[in-house]
Amino acid sequence: MLLGAPGAGKGTQAELISEKYRITHISTGDILREAVRQGTELGRRAESYMSKGELVPDEVVIGIVAERIQQPDCANGFLLDGFPRTVAQAEALDKALTERGLGLDAVVNLEVDEAEVVRRLSGRRVCGQCAAIYSSADVGQSPQTCESCGGALITRSDDQPEAVQRRLQVYRQQTEPLVEYYSRAGILERIPAAGTVDEVFATVSESLDRVKARSIG
Repeated sequence: MLLGAPGAGKGTQAELISEKYRITHISTGDILREAVRQGTELGRRAESYMSKGELVPDEVVIGIVAERIQQPDCANGFLLDGFPRTVAQAEALDKALTERGLGLDAVVNLEVDEAEVVRRLSGRRVCGQCAAIYSSADVGQSPQTCESCGGALITRSDDQPEAVQRRLQVYRQQTEPLVEYYSRAGILERIPAAGTVDEVFATVSESLDRVKARSIG
């Protein structure tokens, strides 16, 4: 599982981890939308909340996650990204996994200071057409249009500095306690995430390789 503040680089590292270790990357937002699209019972329940702009209850999300990790492409392992977000969700997830004879091997916490988070997100741009994301470094090279589709690059409202501060406050209140929760469980891997993508991934890989070696041993 991946933990980290907004802008810590979870999405980028998730793709790299999934590719290297050949495990399925499970984004909670993606599987919620897919369950809705497929019209499953849990998907219909989720849609009844999402269509009204309400948060999907924990038990529905956990049910959808539990269904997803039992699919064939998760037989070799999976990487959770975006869930759980609270200790209550983590406890419920642990119960659901235990009931299925499963468990988390490692929780990777990408650690970056708040000033860096604000810098990264406030400098980020998103294509208004295809939703491709450009970092502040990318924007410096191509400040106006998307390289993929030519669409205009915009700053999302939740990437404005004031909005970033609010997102960080929510993270500190709701999600940061997960760091202590998984630390007590003995499966937390702390990863400094202030370097380049390759530098951070090298550290992530070293950490996960150690975890893998221990599990085999």
